[in-house]
Amino acid sequence: MNPRFQATVHGTIFALVIGWVLHIGKGVFVPIVFSVLVVYVIVGLARILVKLPLVGRFLPARAGYPLSVLAIVLSLAGVASLVAGSIGNVSALAPTYAASLLNAVQSVAERMGLELAPTWATLRQDVLAQVNTQRLIGSTVVSVSAIVSTLVVVLLYVAFLLIEERTFAAKIARISSDPRKVRQIQNIVAQVNARIGAYLALKTVVSVIQGLVGWAILKFVGVEFAAFWAVLIGMLNYVPYLGSVLSVLFPVAFATMQFADFGIALVVLASLSAAQFVIGFFLDPYLMGNSLNLSPFVILVSLAAWSTLWGIPGAFLAVPITACMVLVFAEFPGTRAIAILLSRNGEI
Repeated sequence: MNPRFQATVHGTIFALVIGWVLHIGKGVFVPIVFSVLVVYVIVGLARILVKLPLVGRFLPARAGYPLSVLAIVLSLAGVASLVAGSIGNVSALAPTYAASLLNAVQSVAERMGLELAPTWATLRQDVLAQVNTQRLIGSTVVSVSAIVSTLVVVLLYVAFLLIEERTFAAKIARISSDPRKVRQIQNIVAQVNARIGAYLALKTVVSVIQGLVGWAILKFVGVEFAAFWAVLIGMLNYVPYLGSVLSVLFPVAFATMQFADFGIALVVLASLSAAQFVIGFFLDPYLMGNSLNLSPFVILVSLAAWSTLWGIPGAFLAVPITACMVLVFAEFPGTRAIAILLSRNGEI
């Protein structure tokens, strides 16, 4: 048998086995990967705080991590408070939104020439007939419980990883008696740290810009809870391509329900789509491709692959994981060709 063909077959089988293990081990691997990214954010923010012109020189060296964690916790608490307040306000205004939505549906029915315009009672009856309420409530409770348990596990992993971070460099230096292998591993770790750090920083900047632009558009049109939608738009921006679509659809659906006017909904759709096209489909992939040296096509394929393996968490983690794979592949002769194909311009 041709040795190259044999190696290809073995590599394909190995990749399929790894994919199967990643899929069935989703509950184990996803919290670990998320915790590593959280540690990257904490370490990066701590370094920024220490380097601040006015505050940094007065901060002790060990104060960076606690302040970084405090800043992240306060930010998450603010987001949680905003989401909780928005949900409460939406619940209070639900009857008004229901009436507006009904008016919009009846208007469409009249324009289509339907003999019987639907009423809220018939709509509710038709919708509930297609929904198993008990199953929906049960799945919601299970989903919320899974999210809470995953967050707890991630926090535990983060705490222990921060403790391990202080001795990680020493461990790498003693991982082999061959200095060449040690330097190779150190080089891989350094490149991963630099590129993932750059990715998170650039992605955060782009997400903030996207959220601010979305907030300005929604505030100008008069869509309620513009701050909440801005936060959602910023968070969805971490999901390549698909996040841009969802960050338009959700506010447009809400605007349709709020105003019961398809003209205003079209204005929101056109405005947010234009912003997403300029930022999400041009600036975002270009910056991310350069910072991680990934082809835009590879980013899209990795999104599909990791979403299939891990669902929604995989969509958020697809780009960092693929970038790490390229860096590792580039260090070994047998997989260097794969790294070149996955890169943006063939330079690795």
